[in-house]
Amino acid sequence: MNLRGRNKISPEFSMSSMTDIVFLLLVFFLLTSPAITPDALDLILPKAKGKSTNQQKASVSITKDGAFYINKERVSEYNIEKELQTLLAGQDAPTIILRAEEGVPIEQAVMVMDVANRNNFKVVLAVRPN
Repeated sequence: MNLRGRNKISPEFSMSSMTDIVFLLLVFFLLTSPAITPDALDLILPKAKGKSTNQQKASVSITKDGAFYINKERVSEYNIEKELQTLLAGQDAPTIILRAEEGVPIEQAVMVMDVANRNNFKVVLAVRPN
């Protein structure tokens, strides 16, 4: 009596399907990776959790009509750099909190960020919570 089965299962594993999947994943990540952050700005955004520090910070506010304020004192656009340098002189990590009112032209906010960049000040962009 012959009890052996006719269909024997081969113990070999075909890697062709696995290599196809790996190749498709490789192509997918190569195509989507440049779209993640093409030209992102490095900004320090406020965190949700409150953390108090003892460092003095300068607050630069810009209103819709183009008025600039440093710590509630009105300053002309041309004197911002000089005022910030005198206010933040001698600090380890000087920080500027930028408060731009909704509808302010982007050029004015970029001008304040440029002043901060030239003087190695950190910039925190203040936003209102949802």
